[in-house]
Amino acid sequence: MPRRSYDQYCAVARALDAVGDRWTLLIVRELLGGSRRYTDLHADLPGVSTDMLASRLKDMERDGLVTRRRLAPPGAAFVYELTTRGRALLPALTALADWGAPALDERRPTDALRAHWFAVPLMVRLARHFTDGTDVIDIALDEGEFHVVLGRDGPASGDPDGGSGYADGPAERPDVRLRMDTATCADIAYDRLSLARGIESGRIAVTVPEGSGERRRRKRTTTA
Repeated sequence: MPRRSYDQYCAVARALDAVGDRWTLLIVRELLGGSRRYTDLHADLPGVSTDMLASRLKDMERDGLVTRRRLAPPGAAFVYELTTRGRALLPALTALADWGAPALDERRPTDALRAHWFAVPLMVRLARHFTDGTDVIDIALDEGEFHVVLGRDGPASGDPDGGSGYADGPAERPDVRLRMDTATCADIAYDRLSLARGIESGRIAVTVPEGSGERRRRKRTTTA
Protein backbone atom coordinates (compact mmCIF):
# COMPACT_ATOMS: atom_id res chain seq x y z
CA MET A 1 0.00 0.00 0.00
CA PRO A 2 1.47 3.43 -0.92
CA ARG A 3 2.39 5.75 1.89
CA ARG A 4 -0.33 8.27 2.69
CA SER A 5 0.66 11.88 3.29
CA TYR A 6 -1.01 15.22 3.85
CA ASP A 7 1.55 16.65 1.38
CA GLN A 8 1.89 19.84 3.38
CA TYR A 9 5.17 21.58 4.20
CA CYS A 10 4.25 21.80 7.88
CA ALA A 11 5.79 20.12 10.92
CA VAL A 12 2.36 19.17 12.34
CA ALA A 13 1.36 17.58 9.04
CA ARG A 14 4.67 15.71 8.81
CA ALA A 15 4.21 14.42 12.36
CA LEU A 16 0.69 13.25 11.57
CA ASP A 17 1.98 11.52 8.43
CA ALA A 18 3.98 9.29 10.83
CA VAL A 19 1.77 8.98 13.92
CA GLY A 20 -1.70 10.13 12.90
CA ASP A 21 -3.10 6.71 11.98
CA ARG A 22 -5.38 4.83 14.39
CA TRP A 23 -3.47 2.73 16.98
CA THR A 24 -0.01 4.17 16.27
CA LEU A 25 0.29 6.31 19.40
CA LEU A 26 -1.20 3.57 21.55
CA ILE A 27 1.51 1.23 20.27
CA VAL A 28 4.04 3.89 21.29
CA ARG A 29 2.41 4.00 24.74
CA GLU A 30 2.93 0.26 25.12
CA LEU A 31 6.53 0.31 23.86
CA LEU A 32 7.48 3.13 26.23
CA GLY A 33 7.39 0.32 28.79
CA GLY A 34 10.23 -1.50 27.02
CA SER A 35 10.60 -4.21 24.39
CA ARG A 36 7.44 -6.20 23.66
CA ARG A 37 6.63 -9.28 21.64
CA TYR A 38 3.86 -9.05 19.05
CA THR A 39 1.61 -11.27 21.18
CA ASP A 40 2.16 -9.05 24.22
CA LEU A 41 1.28 -5.95 22.23
CA HIS A 42 -1.85 -7.58 20.90
CA ALA A 43 -2.93 -8.61 24.41
CA ASP A 44 -2.56 -5.06 25.77
CA LEU A 45 -4.25 -3.35 22.83
CA PRO A 46 -7.76 -4.77 23.13
CA GLY A 47 -9.78 -4.07 20.00
CA VAL A 48 -6.94 -4.05 17.47
CA SER A 49 -7.03 -6.77 14.81
CA THR A 50 -3.95 -8.84 14.10
CA ASP A 51 -3.78 -7.48 10.55
CA MET A 52 -4.04 -3.88 11.72
CA LEU A 53 -1.35 -4.33 14.39
CA ALA A 54 1.02 -5.98 11.91
CA SER A 55 0.40 -3.17 9.40
CA ARG A 56 0.97 -0.41 11.95
CA LEU A 57 4.21 -1.99 13.21
CA LYS A 58 5.47 -2.27 9.65
CA ASP A 59 4.65 1.41 9.04
CA MET A 60 6.37 2.41 12.27
CA GLU A 61 9.50 0.48 11.30
CA ARG A 62 9.50 2.25 7.93
CA ASP A 63 9.16 5.64 9.63
CA GLY A 64 12.00 4.96 12.07
CA LEU A 65 9.83 4.82 15.20
CA VAL A 66 10.40 1.16 16.10
CA THR A 67 12.92 -1.56 15.42
CA ARG A 68 12.51 -5.32 15.54
CA ARG A 69 15.15 -7.72 16.87
CA ARG A 70 15.35 -11.39 17.73
CA LEU A 71 15.92 -12.41 21.33
CA ALA A 72 18.86 -14.65 22.09
CA PRO A 73 18.11 -18.36 22.71
CA PRO A 74 16.26 -19.89 24.39
CA GLY A 75 13.73 -17.12 23.72
CA ALA A 76 14.41 -16.74 20.00
CA ALA A 77 11.26 -14.63 19.58
CA PHE A 78 11.15 -11.25 17.86
CA VAL A 79 10.50 -8.16 19.97
CA TYR A 80 9.67 -4.60 19.02
CA GLU A 81 11.21 -1.58 20.70
CA LEU A 82 11.15 2.16 20.24
CA THR A 83 13.98 4.01 18.57
CA THR A 84 15.29 7.28 19.99
CA ARG A 85 12.84 9.08 17.68
CA GLY A 86 10.00 6.92 18.94
CA ARG A 87 10.87 7.52 22.61
CA ALA A 88 10.89 11.26 21.91
CA LEU A 89 7.10 11.02 21.62
CA LEU A 90 6.73 10.72 25.43
CA PRO A 91 6.07 14.47 25.96
CA ALA A 92 3.45 14.38 23.21
CA LEU A 93 1.67 11.45 24.85
CA THR A 94 1.84 13.19 28.22
CA ALA A 95 0.24 16.29 26.72
CA LEU A 96 -2.46 14.19 25.03
CA ALA A 97 -3.20 12.43 28.33
CA ASP A 98 -3.61 15.78 30.08
CA TRP A 99 -5.84 17.05 27.28
CA GLY A 100 -7.99 13.92 27.35
CA ALA A 101 -8.29 13.73 31.14
CA PRO A 102 -11.59 15.67 31.38
CA ALA A 103 -13.24 12.92 29.31
CA LEU A 104 -12.40 10.34 31.99
CA ASP A 105 -15.26 10.55 34.41
CA GLU A 106 -17.04 7.28 35.20
CA ARG A 107 -15.54 4.16 33.69
CA ARG A 108 -17.92 2.73 31.08
CA PRO A 109 -18.87 -0.97 31.20
CA THR A 110 -17.18 -1.49 27.82
CA ASP A 111 -13.91 0.20 28.84
CA ALA A 112 -10.85 -2.05 28.97
CA LEU A 113 -8.19 -1.17 31.52
CA ARG A 114 -4.55 -2.07 32.13
CA ALA A 115 -2.80 -0.74 35.22
CA HIS A 116 0.22 0.51 33.27
CA TRP A 117 -1.96 2.81 31.15
CA PHE A 118 -1.68 5.31 34.02
CA ALA A 119 2.13 5.35 33.83
CA VAL A 120 2.55 8.10 31.23
CA PRO A 121 0.57 10.82 33.04
CA LEU A 122 1.86 9.65 36.44
CA MET A 123 5.52 10.30 35.61
CA VAL A 124 5.21 14.09 35.83
CA ARG A 125 3.17 13.93 39.04
CA LEU A 126 5.58 11.52 40.72
CA ALA A 127 8.61 13.62 39.73
CA ARG A 128 6.87 16.68 41.15
CA HIS A 129 6.34 14.95 44.51
CA PHE A 130 9.52 12.91 44.95
CA THR A 131 12.44 15.33 45.08
CA ASP A 132 14.59 13.36 47.55
CA GLY A 133 16.43 11.05 45.15
CA THR A 134 13.52 8.64 44.79
CA ASP A 135 13.78 7.30 41.25
CA VAL A 136 12.12 3.87 41.10
CA ILE A 137 8.51 3.68 42.26
CA ASP A 138 6.27 0.61 42.34
CA ILE A 139 2.56 1.26 41.79
CA ALA A 140 0.14 -1.48 42.83
CA LEU A 141 -3.52 -1.39 41.77
CA ASP A 142 -6.21 -4.05 41.86
CA GLU A 143 -5.76 -4.47 38.10
CA GLY A 144 -2.02 -5.08 38.31
CA GLU A 145 1.36 -3.64 39.20
CA PHE A 146 3.88 -1.57 37.28
CA HIS A 147 6.85 0.59 38.12
CA VAL A 148 7.98 4.02 37.03
CA VAL A 149 11.59 5.14 36.63
CA LEU A 150 11.96 8.89 36.92
CA GLY A 151 15.30 8.85 35.13
CA ARG A 152 17.27 11.26 37.30
CA ASP A 153 19.99 8.69 37.97
CA GLY A 154 20.57 6.79 34.76
CA PRO A 155 18.72 4.95 32.02
CA ALA A 156 15.01 4.50 32.41
CA SER A 157 13.35 1.15 32.09
CA GLY A 158 13.61 0.12 28.46
CA ASP A 159 15.48 3.29 27.53
CA PRO A 160 19.27 2.99 27.15
CA ASP A 161 19.59 6.73 26.54
CA GLY A 162 18.15 7.68 29.93
CA GLY A 163 15.00 9.60 30.85
CA SER A 164 11.74 8.62 32.45
CA GLY A 165 10.08 5.33 31.63
CA TYR A 166 7.97 2.53 33.02
CA ALA A 167 7.59 -1.24 32.87
CA ASP A 168 5.03 -3.84 33.85
CA GLY A 169 5.40 -5.66 37.14
CA PRO A 170 7.31 -4.71 40.30
CA ALA A 171 10.84 -3.32 40.12
CA GLU A 172 13.69 -5.42 41.40
CA ARG A 173 14.83 -2.71 43.81
CA PRO A 174 12.21 0.02 44.16
CA ASP A 175 12.85 3.09 46.28
CA VAL A 176 9.21 3.17 47.39
CA ARG A 177 5.99 1.23 46.85
CA LEU A 178 2.58 2.86 46.51
CA ARG A 179 -0.69 0.94 46.75
CA MET A 180 -4.00 2.56 45.83
CA ASP A 181 -7.27 1.83 44.11
CA THR A 182 -7.88 2.69 40.48
CA ALA A 183 -10.02 5.74 41.21
CA THR A 184 -7.25 7.23 43.36
CA CYS A 185 -4.65 6.51 40.69
CA ALA A 186 -6.79 8.26 38.09
CA ASP A 187 -7.26 11.25 40.40
CA ILE A 188 -3.49 11.51 40.91
CA ALA A 189 -2.66 10.99 37.24
CA TYR A 190 -5.04 13.72 36.09
CA ASP A 191 -4.40 16.30 38.83
CA ARG A 192 -7.68 15.86 40.65
CA LEU A 193 -5.76 14.89 43.80
CA SER A 194 -2.21 15.65 44.89
CA LEU A 195 0.02 12.76 45.87
CA ALA A 196 0.66 14.39 49.23
CA ARG A 197 -3.08 14.68 49.95
CA GLY A 198 -3.67 11.10 48.80
CA ILE A 199 -1.05 9.82 51.25
CA GLU A 200 -2.27 12.06 54.08
CA SER A 201 -5.88 10.93 53.63
CA GLY A 202 -4.96 7.24 53.61
CA ARG A 203 -6.05 6.65 50.03
CA ILE A 204 -2.44 5.76 49.18
CA ALA A 205 -0.45 3.27 51.27
CA VAL A 206 3.30 3.88 51.23
CA THR A 207 5.94 1.21 51.89
CA VAL A 208 9.67 1.91 51.93
CA PRO A 209 11.66 -1.28 51.21
CA GLU A 210 14.63 -2.09 53.41
CA GLY A 211 17.80 -0.40 52.17
CA SER A 212 15.94 2.15 50.08
CA GLY A 213 16.88 5.10 52.28
CA GLU A 214 20.60 4.33 52.03
CA ARG A 215 20.35 4.05 48.22
CA ARG A 216 18.68 7.46 48.03
CA ARG A 217 21.38 8.99 50.24
CA ARG A 218 24.07 7.58 47.96
CA LYS A 219 22.27 9.02 44.92
CA ARG A 220 22.11 12.47 46.50
CA THR A 221 25.80 12.30 47.41
CA THR A 222 26.76 11.20 43.90
CA THR A 223 24.79 13.95 42.17
CA ALA A 224 25.70 16.71 44.61
